[in-house]
Amino acid sequence: MKILIVGGGGREHAIAWKLAKSPKVEKLYCAPGNAGIAEVAECVNIGVMEFDKLVAFAKEHEIDLTVVAPDDPLAAGAVDAFEAAGLRAFGPRANAAILEGSKAFSKDLMKKYGIPTAAYETFNDPEKALAYLETAKMPIVLKADGLALGKGVLICKDLEEAKAGVKTLMMDKQFGSAGDEIVIEEFMTGREVSVLSFVDGKTIKIMTSAQDHKRAKDGDQGLNTGGMGTFSPSPFYTPEVDAFCKEHIYQKTVDAMKAEGREFKGIIFFGLMLTADGPKVLEYNARFGDPETQVVLPRMKNDLVDLFEACIDGTLDQIELEFEDNAAVCVVLASAGYPEHYEKGFEIRGLENFRDKEGYYVFHAGSKFDDQGRVVTNGGRVLGVTATGSNLKEARANAYKATEWIDFDNKYMRHDIGHAIDEA
Repeated sequence: MKILIVGGGGREHAIAWKLAKSPKVEKLYCAPGNAGIAEVAECVNIGVMEFDKLVAFAKEHEIDLTVVAPDDPLAAGAVDAFEAAGLRAFGPRANAAILEGSKAFSKDLMKKYGIPTAAYETFNDPEKALAYLETAKMPIVLKADGLALGKGVLICKDLEEAKAGVKTLMMDKQFGSAGDEIVIEEFMTGREVSVLSFVDGKTIKIMTSAQDHKRAKDGDQGLNTGGMGTFSPSPFYTPEVDAFCKEHIYQKTVDAMKAEGREFKGIIFFGLMLTADGPKVLEYNARFGDPETQVVLPRMKNDLVDLFEACIDGTLDQIELEFEDNAAVCVVLASAGYPEHYEKGFEIRGLENFRDKEGYYVFHAGSKFDDQGRVVTNGGRVLGVTATGSNLKEARANAYKATEWIDFDNKYMRHDIGHAIDEA
C-alpha cells in the first residue's frame, strides 16, 4: 500500500513510525511532515488545509489510504474531500468531527443522551456570560466553543479571573472565532485520564489509558499548553472505572452520534475526570492526542493498517486490540518561552543516540532541515522523548535518562512528568 499522512507534528511522527513497521506498507508520504518524519516517509510540501492539492497528490501518486491526523482539517472536511474524489481516507467526516469542533455541540449531545459530564451553560453574548458569572460558584471553567490548538480552556479560581477570561475569549478574541461562543461549566475535581479509541460507526475498541500534563511548568503551574508529557497506562484507570465507562460513556457516545445522523468513523479521544461521583467526560477529541499517541502506539501490538481499514469498512468487531504488558513515558522537550514567545532555528544535537536502541524513541514535533541540511528547532514543542519500561517508574527513569542524550539552545522541559505515579 501507498499511504499519505496529513500533518507534521509529534503525533504524526508516531503514526508514521508505526505504519512504517507494517509489512502491508510499500511507501509512506507525509504532508507537510518534519525532519523526524522524513526518516520513515517522503515529506511533501502541502499544507494540511490545502485539500485540493492533497487530493490531487493522492490521485497522481495512486495513494491507497490517506490518514488525516490533525483537528483543523478534520473539522473542515478533509475526509469528505477525499471521499468525494473516490479516495479512501481515515478519520471522521466533518459532520462527525464536530464532536471536537464544537464544545457546545458535544455538551448538548451528552446532556441529551445522558452521558455523564459537568453541568454547564453556553453563551454567545459576553454581557450575558458576565451576568451569569455573578451568580456562579467558583472556581469555574471557561471553554472556547471552537478549535484553539488545545489551549482554549481557562480554569478560573475567582470571579475576577472568570470575568477576565470572558474578555480574553469573547472580546479580545485571543483564539479568533473559536471564542464567538463559549461554554461555562462547573469545575470538577479528581484525576484526569485520557482514553483513545477506534470507532467504525457502530463498534468501539478502547486502547490503553494515558495521562497528560497540560501546564507549562513543574507542579502543574504556568500556562496551558498542547501537552508537556504523558505516561501510559494510568494507574488510576482501574477495571471498575473501565467497566463504568464502557456502560455509561463509550458505546453511548458512538450510538448517540449515529442516532444524530453523524456516524463516527475514526478516533475518539475521551478526556475523563475521575470524580467522587464517578467518571465524567471533560471533553472529546476526534483524533489521536498529542503527546498521548507517543506513549500509546509504542505499546500497541496490532498492525495499525488493519485498524485503519477496519474503521473505514465497519469490520472493527473482528479485531482484538492488544497491548504490551509494559509502560511508556514521554517527556516533551520544548523551546524556552513556550507556549508564548520562543525562538526557532537552533541545531538539535544527539539524535543519533536513539538509533538502534530498543525501547527508546524520539518523536519530532517541531523540527526542520536548515539550508545546510542540519536538523533545527521549528516550534514550541520540539521533540517527544519516549521510553518504555516494565513499569511506570522504570519507564520514567528511562525517558528522563534519554532526554540527556539530546541538546539544543533554549531546551526546556518539565522535570515531574509522571509525578502522579508516586501517589498511585
